[in-house]
Parts: sequence; C-alpha cells; structure tokens
Amino acid sequence: MIRTLRPAAGRACNRYVSYQVLRSDERPHTDTPWLRSRHCFSFGDNYDPGNTHHGVLMVSNDDVVAPHQGFDTHPHRDMEIVTWVLSGSLVHQDSIGNSGVIYPGLAQRMSAGTGITHSERNDSWREHSPGLTRTGEDPVHFIQMWVLPDEPGIDPGYQQLEVDDELANGALVPIASGIPGHDSAIRIANHDAALHVSRLPAGGSVTLPDLPFGHVFVARGSVRMEGAGELGTGDAARITAGGGERVVADVDSEILVWEMHRALGH
Repeated sequence: MIRTLRPAAGRACNRYVSYQVLRSDERPHTDTPWLRSRHCFSFGDNYDPGNTHHGVLMVSNDDVVAPHQGFDTHPHRDMEIVTWVLSGSLVHQDSIGNSGVIYPGLAQRMSAGTGITHSERNDSWREHSPGLTRTGEDPVHFIQMWVLPDEPGIDPGYQQLEVDDELANGALVPIASGIPGHDSAIRIANHDAALHVSRLPAGGSVTLPDLPFGHVFVARGSVRMEGAGELGTGDAARITAGGGERVVADVDSEILVWEMHRALGH
C-alpha cells in the first residue's frame, strides 16, 4: 500500500491530506471454483487487524460469480449493503418478500436491520415488465459495499432504482446517500455517508466532493487523481481530510466514490 501526504489547501497549516493507494494485485482475495472475490478490506478468512475499514465503509468486495452459481440464503444484521453491478445480472431474493434482478445501471440497497436473510445468484430470470429474460449464461461482475447504519435495530428494508440515464453525461452522480439534503437515487441509514458513481469518457474529468474520509475505487479503466496519481482497474485510494481533487480518465472508465464525514467510533 502506497501512502502520500500533501498540505490541505484552505485548511489550517498543520493539516495534511492523506492518500493511501491499494493496488489491485495487493488486495486480499477469495477464490473458489465459482467465485473470484477481491477485497479492499478484511473479509472472511482474510483478516488483517490493520485493514478493517475506512471511515464507515466496512466492506468493498469486487466479485465475479460463474453462471448458475452464487450465494445461497444467508443472514445479515445491522448493515447497509449496496450492490453495484458492472456486467451480467444478479438475482436477489430476501426474507421480507423482495425479489428481482440487479443489472448495470440499477442502484440497489438492502438494510439488514434487526435481521434479514437473502440469496444472490447468477441465475436466469424473467422480468414481468418489459418481459425480458436474463439468462445467467455469462459471469456476473459486481461490487458489494457495506456501511454501518447510524443506529442498530432498524427495520430491514430494500430499495432499487434505475440510474443509467443520469450516468450518461459523465458526471459524478450520488447513487446512495443518507446525508441530509443529498438528492440521491436511493437512501441509506447513515447520515454521514454517500456513494457517488461516474462513468467517465476518455479525457473526461470530475471533481471530488468534500472528503473528511473518502474511498475511490476504479471499477474499470484508468484514471489520474490529484494526490494519488495513476489508478488502474481494481485500484483503490483512501483519502483522509481531502476533497476537491480532480480525477481525469485516460480511457473510458467507471469510478465509485464513497464520501464519509466520520469514522467508526467518532
């Protein structure tokens, strides 16, 4: 992991912005005959006490699931789980009656709350409207991210919304947020966190929001980020006391940016 510091522009002279870059090939991983999973933080059998979270982001897993395989019914509790599909489709079913298919451009959040069970599988699925069939014949590639809710014991919940059109102009689009006043596609139960996504064309750029704690993940492509430098597919940058950095795409790229205004224990 590479760490760099720079003075925090516009802040007190003794404040510095910290960038920690985790390269794709440095990520802990889990591999089975049907799953390739790359973790930005400790997960499952890959436990590192020095790499458990950043801000309130506990999990950021980069998963590829083989056709007709997946995660059978399993429980969660007191976690906000956001899933973002990059290619293919993922069938979701849960114990509070939700079922459907998640595909690129669909924002989805599940609040585990007091307890929920669900399954996520790369299976065939027929949508009732507009009557399309997703076959599950190709691998599904998705990023799944977990943040802690503001308080434990909330009611379990589910939300999804199509956001493809909003992403078409290359802007940084708020996908999931609990920050008051944020106009996001879906809501999460954390008042200090938001996920933004940008699909940048080659040469396009975005400016990052205020980032007391930030996590920038390159889902595909290659970008240059002020302070962190070159970031390729699967690379992640953790930012502390940042904000306002410019991110420029070298090729068509997709980035996921977590904006967080507190860390665990604060």
